[in-house]
Amino acid sequence: MDIIETIKNGLDYLDGFLGSADYFPFLLIGVGLFFTIYLGLPQVRYFGQAVRIVKGKYSKSSDPGDTSHFAALSTALSGTVGTGNIGGVALAIFMGGPAAIFWMWVTAFLGMTTKFVEVTLSHKYREKTEDGTMAGGPMYYMEKKLNMKWLAVIFALATIISSFGTGNMPQINNIAQVMNDTFLIPNWITGVVLAILLAMVIIGGIKRIAKVAERVVPFMAVLYVIGALLVIIYNYQNILPSFSAIIGSVFSGSAAVGGFLGASFAYAMQRGVNRGLFSNEAGQGSAAIAHSAARGKEPASEGMVSLLEPFIDTLIICTLTALVILSSGVWKDKHQNTFDRNDMIFVVGEYSDSNESDVKQLQIFLDRKTEKESKVQRFDGSISIQNGEAISDGYTLINARSIAEDVTYSQREEGSLKSQPITGEITVKNGRLENPDIVVEGKSLIHSASLTAEAFTKGFLGENGKYIVSLGLLLFAFTTAIAWSYYGDRAVTYLFGSKGVHIYRVFYVAMFALAAVVDTTVVWALANVAIVMMTIPNLIGIMLLHKDMKNTVKEYWADFRKENPK
Repeated sequence: MDIIETIKNGLDYLDGFLGSADYFPFLLIGVGLFFTIYLGLPQVRYFGQAVRIVKGKYSKSSDPGDTSHFAALSTALSGTVGTGNIGGVALAIFMGGPAAIFWMWVTAFLGMTTKFVEVTLSHKYREKTEDGTMAGGPMYYMEKKLNMKWLAVIFALATIISSFGTGNMPQINNIAQVMNDTFLIPNWITGVVLAILLAMVIIGGIKRIAKVAERVVPFMAVLYVIGALLVIIYNYQNILPSFSAIIGSVFSGSAAVGGFLGASFAYAMQRGVNRGLFSNEAGQGSAAIAHSAARGKEPASEGMVSLLEPFIDTLIICTLTALVILSSGVWKDKHQNTFDRNDMIFVVGEYSDSNESDVKQLQIFLDRKTEKESKVQRFDGSISIQNGEAISDGYTLINARSIAEDVTYSQREEGSLKSQPITGEITVKNGRLENPDIVVEGKSLIHSASLTAEAFTKGFLGENGKYIVSLGLLLFAFTTAIAWSYYGDRAVTYLFGSKGVHIYRVFYVAMFALAAVVDTTVVWALANVAIVMMTIPNLIGIMLLHKDMKNTVKEYWADFRKENPK
């Protein structure tokens, strides 16, 4: 077992106690449901007010803060609208099928209230730093109101880790992957060039970050929406069947179809909630850091602005991505691709995805929680290869949760990206290839940004559709990395003061460049762990302050009616 696989297995083990644990979806949804009822459906009742505030109807330049409401919203959206909207939605469908999208919707709708709460409280307890800028976020209300410095420290440390695991590494990793697939640009070149641009932006702090976000976010959102609609309209006959697949499989799980081996109710729900959180970050507390810089005296007004984020991010953009993937049908088809080492598992015996019994056993096997209950065993031994094709039998190669077809094996030449077909023996241990220099290609399901890019080619633009994904991902993911540098920046400021910010920024840019060439599955595994390390302390904190939240909202409306009599 190599070091990459060891790291991934360790992260997956931690994830089993965090985002993939049975309790987590119920905790996240439960907190959102509690505040939705407790505050009287604020995501519906205050939606119009939120729009008016963003338009600047009640803004005063004399109010304390560093940015406008719109700039704060744009910055926070730039932090949430990223790979979660392009690669994350595709990953949710790939793992949980259409049913996972329903749980993304639930997470977003209830998350509108959760974000309203966390942003209001963070804005209320923000403070001015030694350099004159505003600093806020859950760590400030945890310390100043709850007197729980230890919880604030945990959250701040988790924010720094998440800035790499959520906002930094998955973003550049997906950009590099798509730029390589679309334009054949080597991953390392993409990493270096964008790392330089990233450094140029984040050195200017929140004001420069907000200016970039104000200009880029609206443009990239419109571009992506137009591109998505061109695919959906082209496949208009599949729109209703797509919604039917999402709703019809909510409580039964997604059935096996094509190369997709199916997913249980629990697995689909888990993946949907997890990807929903990764996309809109409601409950994570991250966006609250950006909103704390907004000008304004009324914390609840900024909270209302923030409830627009999950609506835009998930209920609009993620839904469009899902409809593109589902209506095009590419999610259940096998595509020619180069297999990722950590996506491959060799198992004993010959299985077929047209055999119902085989499909059930493989579905159980591929779920980490139920793998031991499956009759499927990992393969150990040698496989004979002749001119790149296997001549041995008695095994099946699973790649990307599907049975691989038309598989070829080649050996990467030393010091080169080229490879030559293998003739000889290859060794498999515990289901994994031992030699990391063996290149495996064939047909299988694909996931993440590659799946979305493939779906965008099934519309009016044809093969040119993938350029929409490439440009959209470049802009989405890059601005996410910019926003997350600010979140980590504020967490470092809270823990170590302003003097630690420069060191953090250098390290942040360096890791951004490095992550362009790191294994994709490891990056996503890190993101899965990091995001929940922030979320759990934040959910605990806002629940403890539920009375404070309700009183803050009451005070806002009382003051608003005095200042704006009918």
